[in-house]
Amino acid sequence: MKRTSATVHRDTDTPRVFARLPAVIQATGLGRSTIYRLVASGTFPSPVHLGPRAVGWRWSDLERWSESRREAR
Repeated sequence: MKRTSATVHRDTDTPRVFARLPAVIQATGLGRSTIYRLVASGTFPSPVHLGPRAVGWRWSDLERWSESRREAR
């Protein structure tokens, strides 16, 4: 039996609203423990609950945090 994988095609004009942890790690260059340590200290955006066992970060919050880091330099 041949297996096929289902691919979800996303419209490229649709804005991304939430980022899951792997995307946050890739976008920021920070590690998982560092991200959660910064969240606990209040210096990184807090994740929002997407479901009973899923969290994500708003891209807008991450962009705002990134801009604040540039201004701090």
